[in-house]
Amino acid sequence: MKPEFVKLNPQHVIPTIDDDGFILCESRPIMGYLVSKYAKNDSLYPKDPKKRGIVDQMLYFDAGSLHENMINCYVCILILLLDNNSLNNESHVVTEIKMPIISYETTGSPPCRLVRLAAAALGVTLNLKKISFENLEHLTPEYLKMNPQHMVPTIDDDGFIMCERNIIHVFISRAIITYLANQYGKDDSLYPKDPKKRALVDQRLYFDACTLYKAFIDYYYPIFIYKAPRDPTKYVAIGTALSFLEKFLEGQDYVAGKTMTLADLAIVVTVSTLEVSSYDLSKYKNVIRWFARIKSEAPKYEDNDVGAKVLKQWSEGVMKN
Repeated sequence: MKPEFVKLNPQHVIPTIDDDGFILCESRPIMGYLVSKYAKNDSLYPKDPKKRGIVDQMLYFDAGSLHENMINCYVCILILLLDNNSLNNESHVVTEIKMPIISYETTGSPPCRLVRLAAAALGVTLNLKKISFENLEHLTPEYLKMNPQHMVPTIDDDGFIMCERNIIHVFISRAIITYLANQYGKDDSLYPKDPKKRALVDQRLYFDACTLYKAFIDYYYPIFIYKAPRDPTKYVAIGTALSFLEKFLEGQDYVAGKTMTLADLAIVVTVSTLEVSSYDLSKYKNVIRWFARIKSEAPKYEDNDVGAKVLKQWSEGVMKN
C-alpha cells in the first residue's frame, strides 16, 4: 500500500475523499459532509433535529446491522473471486427543556453511559428509568410498544421515541447523542455545524462504533455471556483499533478537532470499558494522555466511572457462576 495513502488515512480503507486538502474517510460521514456543504436543500439530510435523528438512526442501523450482515455473508466470497490487484488503481437550538427526557437504561451498559455523559455535557436533564433485564422489564407490553427489539438505551422526548434497532446497541446511542446536540445544544462545540468539523466528528463516531467498540464486543462478550474461550485473533483486533486511535491522537489533545466533542465522549466510554475489563493500555501513550484529559474535562465523568465499575462487577459475577 502506498505510503502517501496511509499518510492520508491511517486506517488505510476506502472510500477516502480529498476536498481541497480536507481528508475524510468512512462512507456515511462523507455523505453527511457532502450534503451539508454542497446540497441545494436539506431534503437528503434534514436540518430539523427530529427528522435528522431518524435519518442518523437508520444510518447507524445500516452500518451496524444490515451492512455488517451483508459483509459477513458475501464479501469474503467476492474477495476470493476478485483479482488481488483490481482495486490498486482505483440550527436548531432550544434553550429550555419543557419536560425532562426519559431515558430507559441500565447502569453499566456502555451505550447508556454514553447517553448520560453526553447529556451532562449538553446540560440536558434526563429522567432515568432503570430497566431490569433480570426481572424481564424489557419485555413488558409498555416497553415493547416503544421498542419492539426490547433493548436499551431508549429515549422518550415528549413522545418522540429513539430506540435500539440493532443488536449491537452502541449504534443507536450515537444517533441519540447527535439528536440531543442538534436539538438542545446551547452552542455547537460538542457537535460542530461547520461541515468539515462535523464530518470529522462523525467519522470518529463511526470509527468507535464499527471498529473500536465492535472489537471490544467481539472479544469480550462471548467470554462474559457464554464463557467462551478467549479468541487470540479477536484480541489482536482490539490492539489494531487502539493503534488507529493512537495515530489519530498524534499531536492532538482531542480525537476530532481542537476541543472536546461527542466523539471524545463516545470513545472515552469505550476506552474506560476496556480499562475495567483489564485490557492493558500502557503502550498507547497518546491514548493514556488523552484519556486523562477527558476524565478531567467531561462534566460528571464520575458517573461513567460508576457505570464502568458496575459492568466490571457484573462480568466478574457472570464468570464465577
